[in-house]
Amino acid sequence: MCLIKRAQQGLRGILAILTLASLFILTSCTWYNNAILDNKDQTLPCGQLPTEQEVAKVLTDHQDVVKRILAVNPGQVFVDVDTITCPSHASIEISYAAHRDRVAIEEIIAADMFFGVPYQLRNR
Repeated sequence: MCLIKRAQQGLRGILAILTLASLFILTSCTWYNNAILDNKDQTLPCGQLPTEQEVAKVLTDHQDVVKRILAVNPGQVFVDVDTITCPSHASIEISYAAHRDRVAIEEIIAADMFFGVPYQLRNR
């Protein structure tokens, strides 16, 4: 009986360590992506993303804001529709050359979504 209790306690300890290690890895990846690579990911699952047509319409309807984003660093900032990550769904990908570009882009958008469409930021 004593051996069974010790084994159960050992398994609980191992599970606790694995859980903490998993949380550390997930947090580290997010931190690394943001702080080191200077990227920002959108986090919605594919099934919750809009269609390519819906994303294109939002970009067309808000062309003035898109132009302001592109003007942050002409020729170095790009706004694209990402259809590769989630086939049959889409999001907006904004790429830029420097951290100061990202800061300016985030100030222009000033929200977690671009008029209801998830976006990701990529330092290229």
